[in-house]
Amino acid sequence: MKKYILTLLSLTTIMTPSTGFAQEQQSAESMIDAAIANGDTEAVDAIAKYANSEAVTAKVEAYKADLAAKEAAEIAERNEAGFFSNWEGTGELGAFQSGGNTTSVGVTAGVKLTKESERWRFKFNALADYQRTNGSTTREQGVVTLEPNYKFNDRLYAFGLVQYERDRFQGFSSRYTLSGGLGYKLINTDAMQLEAKAGPAWRKTDLVGGGSNSRIAGLAAVNYAWKVSPAITFNQDLSAYVQSGNSSYNSLSALNAKLGDKLTARLSYQVDHETNPPAGLEKTDTFSRATLIFGF
Repeated sequence: MKKYILTLLSLTTIMTPSTGFAQEQQSAESMIDAAIANGDTEAVDAIAKYANSEAVTAKVEAYKADLAAKEAAEIAERNEAGFFSNWEGTGELGAFQSGGNTTSVGVTAGVKLTKESERWRFKFNALADYQRTNGSTTREQGVVTLEPNYKFNDRLYAFGLVQYERDRFQGFSSRYTLSGGLGYKLINTDAMQLEAKAGPAWRKTDLVGGGSNSRIAGLAAVNYAWKVSPAITFNQDLSAYVQSGNSSYNSLSALNAKLGDKLTARLSYQVDHETNPPAGLEKTDTFSRATLIFGF
C-alpha cells in the first residue's frame, strides 16, 4: 500500500516537471478524499506520511478528530447504558452427533451475548442439545452461563461466574456453579487472543438417581482464538473443575468459516469428562456439531 501510494505521488512529478508539484498535491488530495470516504485509516496514514501538503494534513487532522469524537461518544454511550441495553450477540442452530453415554444425532441450538463498557464486560452463553426417538427422549443436555468481568486494564480482569447445567444421560438432573477469580489476556492482537483464568468455585449437583452433593472446587480455564485468514477462525476452549469426589474436564475445538457479514458456518468437537460419574455411566461424552451462526 505504501509503495503504491508513493509511486502515484512520484509519477506526476516525473512525467510533467513544470507542473508536477501542483499535480502531485491534487493527486494526494484526491487519494486522501477517497481513503477518508472508504474509512481506510491505514491508507490515510500512508498518504499523510508521503504527501507534503498543508491541505492533506488539515484533512487528516479533521478525519482523526472525527474518529476520536465518535469513539468517545460510543464509549460514553456504553458506559451510561442500562444493564439490558447495548447487548450484541449471535444465535446458533444445527445438528449434533454424540458418543459415550448415548450415541445419537439430534438438534443443537444456542445463543451468545456480550455487553461491554470501559470497565465492565458481561458474557451470556446458552447451548442445548435435544433428540427424541420413537417417542422417547434420547438426548437432553443444556448449559446456561452468565459471566461478568471487571477490567483493571486491557489484559487483567476479575470475573464472576454463575452456571446452570442439565445432562440426565451424564447422571445429573441439574448442576449449579458459582465461581470467581482473576483472568489475564496473555496474547491480545487482532490475529490471535489467548487468555487464562482461575479461581475457587462452589458446585451443587442433583443426581438423577436421587440425592445431591455440594463441593468446593478449583476452576481453571483457557480460551484461545486464532484468525487464520479474514474468513477463517479457529477456537480452542479448555476448562477444569477439580474437586473431591468428581472432577469435570471440558474441551471444545471449533473451526469457523465466515459466509457473510452476519452468517458463519461452524464445525466443532466437544469432549466432556467426569472422573467419577454415577455407577453404570461412561466417564467421557463427545459431541460433534455442524451449525450456522447468525449475528445480530
